[in-house]
Amino acid sequence: MESIFEVSKIQRNLAGQFMDHFTLEQLNAIPDGYRNNLIWNIAHMVVTQQLLVYKFAGVPILVSDALVERYKKGTEVTAPATAEEVAEIKSLLTSTLAQTEIDFANGLFANYDEYPTSTGFVIKDIADAFSFNVFHEGMHIGIMMRLKKLV
Repeated sequence: MESIFEVSKIQRNLAGQFMDHFTLEQLNAIPDGYRNNLIWNIAHMVVTQQLLVYKFAGVPILVSDALVERYKKGTEVTAPATAEEVAEIKSLLTSTLAQTEIDFANGLFANYDEYPTSTGFVIKDIADAFSFNVFHEGMHIGIMMRLKKLV
């Protein structure tokens, strides 16, 4: 699992760099042909990790219900993110992953409710959840790489 956490840290660092190098306007820009923007993809990564790892393990999530409702699977941008929201998301990028590593080391994810993903992969346990999350975040980093050229 150590390598999973290392890859996750790299992915989160890459996502954080978008927040460091793009203006609020650029983070909120939705290019033609896209449903979402850079900040939506970053927040979606945070929210999805919380749902895949914590919720389906029966453990309380570390983010607000409001953030989940705004950035969960199937959502799209309804209003621009504020500077305060961007700052919160940036903080959550690192804090949630750090806490997840601690919680995993403490055996917090002993139980897991099987979850069939939209890709057809069925997550059966916490190891599957971590593996799928790395795939999911990598996919969104790829989308962000395309978006950055258009904003």
